Amino acid sequence: MGSNHLSLLWMFLILLSLPSRLVLTEGQGIKSTRLLDLVIRDYTFKSYSKYFKTGTPYNINLPSNLTGIMVYTSRYRCGSLKRYGANIKEFHLKVGVDVHPCIERILIVTQNLGNNWSNIYYDNYDQLLGYQLVSPVLGLLAYNSGDDSDLNTQFEVKIQSPDKSGIQIDFTNYTSYGNSTLDGRIKMCATFGGDGKVTLEKEVAPNICGATTHGHFGLVVQSPLLPVRKKMRRWTVAFGCSVGAAIAVFLVGLLLIAMFMKVKKKARLEEMERRAYEEEALQVSMVGHVIRVHTASSTRTAPRIEQTLRPPR
Repeated sequence: MGSNHLSLLWMFLILLSLPSRLVLTEGQGIKSTRLLDLVIRDYTFKSYSKYFKTGTPYNINLPSNLTGIMVYTSRYRCGSLKRYGANIKEFHLKVGVDVHPCIERILIVTQNLGNNWSNIYYDNYDQLLGYQLVSPVLGLLAYNSGDDSDLNTQFEVKIQSPDKSGIQIDFTNYTSYGNSTLDGRIKMCATFGGDGKVTLEKEVAPNICGATTHGHFGLVVQSPLLPVRKKMRRWTVAFGCSVGAAIAVFLVGLLLIAMFMKVKKKARLEEMERRAYEEEALQVSMVGHVIRVHTASSTRTAPRIEQTLRPPR
């Protein structure tokens, strides 16, 4: 029974990893945030060695077409991570952080997308319209760490904390990113979900954001152009709707007039036909007891001889 359960578990984990299989792709063609994560994952495992020390961050070398992205990875035991927490670059994982599913060890991967690659999140998340990134996007992901290089064992695992701010992201070293246009506006923490949605929350401390799970995070401020854009858009929509409604009413009016004229003309023709039929209707006379014969009314002028003249005697 134990071996059967273990086999089922491995089959389940293999199925989880199938959607994330990826052949390394050139950075210039990457437009998807998910694809970027998978490319970084593949380079991370390509550089990974089972001799990595537990809890020690290692820099991952990326190709030149991914210049500007900084990636670090650390290996942890699931139980130790939950009991002691961890500090990995800009991320602080408090005690109690849980990893699921986890067989024995995991690789935690941190990403700093820098100034250029952070724009891929701005382009892929429509909810950021009207907001401005004032920090690079930082990512925290975790993968199962097996002793072999089989892609089936390199599936993504979930980091979760029961505490609302059990995972903290420190942006202190990056607050100068785009700060020249802040103008005293309040910074918000943006959490980029895998479902394409963005969650905005207040900072738990100056330049520090809190989270309950892994993902990608950034600091944003509301764009000063947002109210103007909204007013212009509403005015444009209202004007367009008014013009469209007026044209529609005009066309419907023309259609109703045409239908009314057509019905009136048809009724007039029917009335004329009815009158003509009544005026020219034939009279019916009986021939014998059975046959009815249509006869026309007399229209001939009676001969004069029948009225005034008499035959000679």
